[in-house]
Amino acid sequence: MVEAYLDRLTHFSPVSEKSRDLLKKHIYTGKVAKGDFILKYQEACNAIYFIESGFARQYYFKNGKDITEWFAGEQEFCFSISSYFKNTPSNLMIEALEDSTVIYLDKKGFTSLTKTHLDLAQLAITMFSRSLIFSQERTESILFQSAKDCYLNLLKKQPHILQQVSLAHIASFLGITQETLSRIRAKI
Repeated sequence: MVEAYLDRLTHFSPVSEKSRDLLKKHIYTGKVAKGDFILKYQEACNAIYFIESGFARQYYFKNGKDITEWFAGEQEFCFSISSYFKNTPSNLMIEALEDSTVIYLDKKGFTSLTKTHLDLAQLAITMFSRSLIFSQERTESILFQSAKDCYLNLLKKQPHILQQVSLAHIASFLGITQETLSRIRAKI
């Protein structure tokens, strides 16, 4: 499992065998049951999480409502960007929506290795830049697309999400009510 994970990292940026061996010391796996948290509210995000198997939802809780930021499926990464970089408690929570196997890349160990291994520094830059690009694209879609267009994009790019989560979570992710989502779905 760890070797497959390291292969996945190498898809982002080449990593030498020596660096792979060093990284192994800072990688651990865990099982997270459906409904349990990978990252709890106000817990510091001290790792980059990789969903080896299962499915997770990233969300905030405000004024009695949860607001879905994103979903992470199998073979996808997730973490709280602000908590990770600012070393602060996270307002973002990551909940397993089904029994999941999670691979954790320890922040402290990874950061230390990036200071002495250029290939790992490049890996970090590539991973974090992809995360930033994704965040900007998500913000742009919310700001400049209609709810219908956002739903159609989700349907086109990640139809599996629509089959794995409740309509309430999808509506929350799109920033609309369940009623509006139902109307959009009825017209398609």
